[in-house]
Amino acid sequence: MVAARTAFTLLTALPLRGPERLDRRLAGRAMALAPLVGLVLGLATAVVVVALRVTTGTPGHRNQSLLPAAVGIAVLALASRGLHLDGLADLGDGLGARRARGRDRALEIMRESTIGAFGVIGVVFVVLLQVAALSAAITVHRGTVSILVAVMTGRLAATLACTGRTPPAHPDGLGALVAGTVRTRDAVLAVVGVCAVAALAGRLDFDGGDASRAVRAVVAVCLGIAFSVALRRYLTSRFGGLTGDMLGAIIELTTMVTLIIMAMTLPTVLLG
Repeated sequence: MVAARTAFTLLTALPLRGPERLDRRLAGRAMALAPLVGLVLGLATAVVVVALRVTTGTPGHRNQSLLPAAVGIAVLALASRGLHLDGLADLGDGLGARRARGRDRALEIMRESTIGAFGVIGVVFVVLLQVAALSAAITVHRGTVSILVAVMTGRLAATLACTGRTPPAHPDGLGALVAGTVRTRDAVLAVVGVCAVAALAGRLDFDGGDASRAVRAVVAVCLGIAFSVALRRYLTSRFGGLTGDMLGAIIELTTMVTLIIMAMTLPTVLLG
């Protein structure tokens, strides 16, 4: 319970009391439970999306998809106080600024309180793609399972980013607290758990679950994981380690990629 509460205090804005003392061991246990945070946030967001779809529909017309999608993504941002998007913005500035040629200078830029043009552009386009992908998924009646699977996979990406021997890029901060703290066994259990929940969500989807949706959901999780692992390797190679900003960016970008995969129509033919 302590680890679960710590996970929610680290990854959400819920008014929960954190532990009196947070060390790397407890932080690792908390990050291993990050997909549980994604499950709770995904369920809550799915309820909001479904409620808006029902209440914004008009007789004789197709129910709204853009408004529920935009509100759903906004709920996720508010639930984390925008910290993940802030990390994405900082990473964009660190990668894109001309003066960020060297590793140390790029890390300094990422730690600045101001947000530059590259950070703003990155956040705008990622949020637009998330909203557009979720809206497309809602249109083809896969909205609830898509948001649930995407949010879980995004938080699972944070778990996997803290696995292995990845060093922190700074001697302090969130990256130093969680880098390399998640045991491989716990990471494997987290992957299996997310795939199991995704398959169940696809089978029992509010919009009409079936076996093909269950397979699609698991495939989306696996592709999202592959993307997040590749992204983590690139970022840690570029900056020499992990930071809290990178974790936030990995969460947002993995969520975006998973939503896009869930919204695609071609896999419907392939999955039968």
